[in-house]
Order: sequence, then structure tokens, then C-alpha cells
Amino acid sequence: MAEKKKINYGKEFAKGILKENPVLRLVLGTCPTLATSTSVVNGVGMGIAATIVLVCSNVAISALRKVIPAKARIPAYIVIIASFVTMVQMLVKAFVPALDESLGVFLPLIVVNCIILGRAEAFAGKNPVLASAVDGLGMGIGFTAALFCMGTVREILGAGTFLSGIDTMIGAFVDLKGFTGFDFTGALDKIGLAPMTLFVLPAGGFFVFGVLMACVNKIAEGKGLKKAANTGCEGCPLAAACGKRKGEECDAE
Repeated sequence: MAEKKKINYGKEFAKGILKENPVLRLVLGTCPTLATSTSVVNGVGMGIAATIVLVCSNVAISALRKVIPAKARIPAYIVIIASFVTMVQMLVKAFVPALDESLGVFLPLIVVNCIILGRAEAFAGKNPVLASAVDGLGMGIGFTAALFCMGTVREILGAGTFLSGIDTMIGAFVDLKGFTGFDFTGALDKIGLAPMTLFVLPAGGFFVFGVLMACVNKIAEGKGLKKAANTGCEGCPLAAACGKRKGEECDAE
């Protein structure tokens, strides 16, 4: 009966961009966000890879939701997600090796990205295939947008460049006519300024992350959206299988 309800696909797609932005509203996927947002190219590359895995895994999990036993759903989800991550990693290695080298271990670690596992548990395992695909696409675009914004701020302020290394990402597919990104270091040097290296370091990443979160929440509140709630263990995709939660040892705060 639940599957027969009318689904607003536009709303399901849009929620991941602002209302339930996985990074800036739900605070998921923080580790890869901070690690790969030192530049726009790295951030967008990670976002695209995660979006492909998110859409494909959502579709597969939704299609198999009636076959997967309830007690084995988390291991089954991880196997499905890992399969798509392996495919994406092989494609990146083959066609964009420079991006694969830049992202390093964070590309295969998409397997345990809580955004992907969270959407599998919260949405794909309970909804039809098309709705799950739309949900995955919206969440993936929201994740990529957050990485783009963070990468833009950190790269410009921390390195004095913008879109540096874009030729290594799409140069093999599009003729960029020698364009390798914008470099502002020369202009800054003429006026006696230099990039603030702090912004490409972890401390700068946390600072930019906090400021962007505050801005997005302010915009969301202005649109009448509620603040992202701290749901404690209930918000974790592994809550059902958590030994601490079963033993009632967890703290909801």
C-alpha cells in the first residue's frame, strides 16, 4: 500500500539540494568532504563519482528490496555499493588517472560513505525504483554542490587558483586549448599579498565547512525549513544492527 501513494519526483529531487543537503544540513560524509575539497576539480570529481554510485546502488537496492532478508539488509547493501564503487574506480583509473591519484584512498572509501548507506536504508529500501533513482540523483547533486562551494573557497583563498588541474580531469574528452585553470598568485604578488595556506589545511577546511553550514541553515530558515535535527543513534543507518543500541548503552545526545 505504501508504494501506491503518489510520489512528487520534483520534490524528491530538490530536497537533497537544500532542504536535506547531505553535507550542509544532515552533516553526513564529512570526512571525504573535508579531505577532497582542497580544490574544485578534486571536489567535483569525488562528487560525480559518489553520485554515480548513489544512483546505481539506490536503483539496485530498490529493485531487490523485496528479495533481501531484513536481517541481512546492511551486509547486502554494502556488497551492492562496493560492487558499483569498484566499477567506478576502474573507470576513473582508466580514463582519468590523474583524478584517481589525487583522490587516493577516498575513492574506494565511497563504499562506507554514510550518505550512500544512509539513503539505501532510509529511502531506497522502502520506495520504488524510479523514486529511488531521483532521490539518489538529488542527494548526489547536493553533495557535489557542497564540495564545489567548499573547494572554490578553499582553493581561491588557500592556493590563489581556481579550477587548477581541470585539464587532467576533462582535457582528454574536451579540447580546452591549453586552459589549465585560473592563477591569481601573480596578481596577488604585485600588491604584496599571498594565498592563505591555512585554507587548504584541515583547520581551514573545518572553518569553511562551519561557515557554509551556517549560511545554508540561515537560507533554509528563511525559506521556512526546520533546522536539521540531531536524532542521535536513530539517525545512523547502522542503528538497527548496533550492539550498543541493543544494549541501551547509547546516549541520544
